[in-house]
Amino acid sequence: MPQNTSELHKHEIFILSNGLRVVCRQREGMVSYIGVVVNAGSRDEDSRHEGLAHFVEHTIFKGTDKRRAWQISARMEVVGGELNAYTSKEETMVYTNAPAGYEDRALELLADLVTSSRFPSPDIDKEREVIIEEIYSYLDNPAERIYDEFEELAYKGSGLSHNILGTPESVRNITGSDCRGFLDKFYQPKNMVVYCVTPLTEKEMIRKVEKYFGGMAAVEVVHNRILPPPMEHFDEKRDHGTHQANTIMGVRAFGREDERRFALFLLNNYLAGPCLNSKLNRELREKKGYVYAVDSNVSLLSNTGLLVIYFGCDPSNVNKCRKLIEREVDILCNDTIKESAFEKIKRQYCGQLLASSDHIENRAMSLGKSVLYFNKVHDISTTAERIMAVRAADMREVAELVFKPGLSTLTLT
Repeated sequence: MPQNTSELHKHEIFILSNGLRVVCRQREGMVSYIGVVVNAGSRDEDSRHEGLAHFVEHTIFKGTDKRRAWQISARMEVVGGELNAYTSKEETMVYTNAPAGYEDRALELLADLVTSSRFPSPDIDKEREVIIEEIYSYLDNPAERIYDEFEELAYKGSGLSHNILGTPESVRNITGSDCRGFLDKFYQPKNMVVYCVTPLTEKEMIRKVEKYFGGMAAVEVVHNRILPPPMEHFDEKRDHGTHQANTIMGVRAFGREDERRFALFLLNNYLAGPCLNSKLNRELREKKGYVYAVDSNVSLLSNTGLLVIYFGCDPSNVNKCRKLIEREVDILCNDTIKESAFEKIKRQYCGQLLASSDHIENRAMSLGKSVLYFNKVHDISTTAERIMAVRAADMREVAELVFKPGLSTLTLT
């Protein structure tokens, strides 16, 4: 039975008898977007198999009980579609897009991948070397590498501290049996969501999902996501032989279900969001010319999160930038923005949400992730309503809360 219908963006959520959640939205157009979101990521690996979730995401395309690797890669491409995947700390997504009319092809393939992947040794060995090269390539990019190194310090002592890709050593030790074990443990109906945005009606799509996924057994999945120990304050500089300095200053935050997250999103966007008029972009780049890039980011997980501020500059400007950032953070913690100015901040953020919603594939993915984490759809209109309800005093209180321990800092030079 349907559980949710939105008047602005009609969708239906259905739960199959095996516990699989399905969210469907009918949308006129020539392309269908279908995917599977799994509640499993690098946080769910044990210490002996760092990088396993990402390794599985790569290697489920290497063969199933009835398809070889080349047949899997060609299945959607021969009709002009795409098959892809990604892994994060707490989720894995396998997704497709294709011309409308190939919904059965997409669903049958996705079901085959999540239930019948075989992880053949020759293909596993080849992909292992590809992933190791990916790791080395990533390590050669300090502007990306610093995020992982900061998280290692911020989440020290927990399963969140290690790189999603793993290390060359840990990847070399992963076997096909390890991959199959991870798949069997986490790629289960009660731990997944199938999303569908297609020209077909919701009822038509739910029948198709039932056809291909309904035969999966209802297996219970247990996560061992222990709350990380309190973050110990740190201030580190690491020399990697680069000509420019990359710095992150950050603090721990609450989890994704905390109602204060909307105030935190506003705080992040105002501080150094993806816009030229953000506070730190004006102060560090436009006024002082200290940085070539500055931005901030909030990443909220099931029971914890981070707010980080990144900037790249000449090594001689690092301390100047740090002092300016600490000053602006202090102002946010102690002064409440006037309501008239705060209304503009909220309207800008809602406008950015609306502009970003124009990317249909991203919106389709968001449907699946929203149901995975909240058991309902948080669409653009719902989020905008919650943002507009935030008061200036709410944002100041959140700033006081998250910044109270002080900003920890990591610089790579």
